[in-house]
Amino acid sequence: QVQLVESGGGLVQPGGSLRLSCAASLSIFSISAISWYRQSPGKWRELVAFITSSGSTNLADSVKGRFTISRDNTENTVYLQMNSLKPEDTAVYYCNALLRRGAFWGQGAQVTVSS
Repeated sequence: QVQLVESGGGLVQPGGSLRLSCAASLSIFSISAISWYRQSPGKWRELVAFITSSGSTNLADSVKGRFTISRDNTENTVYLQMNSLKPEDTAVYYCNALLRRGAFWGQGAQVTVSS
């Protein structure tokens, strides 16, 4: 099992930036992939970005060019840098860790983009 703690959410104006953090209780090298999902009211939870244990990354088309996923190996933390935020980015952002024995979720971090 792994515990995931998200931080960094908040209220930001359109065009602004936020950085979300996902701190894992295990070495991130022991986790197959860590992903960021988001969910807005009335919508399905959607995959935003992921990074594998080997360092490969992928981003959803809706955030390419604006968001970046990265990690700090020594801190066992994955980051989601969000730039040029839009009102449609407003959602609860969840961190997900995929291990052989299953998938685990963080508690979520609210991101609100509004003027």
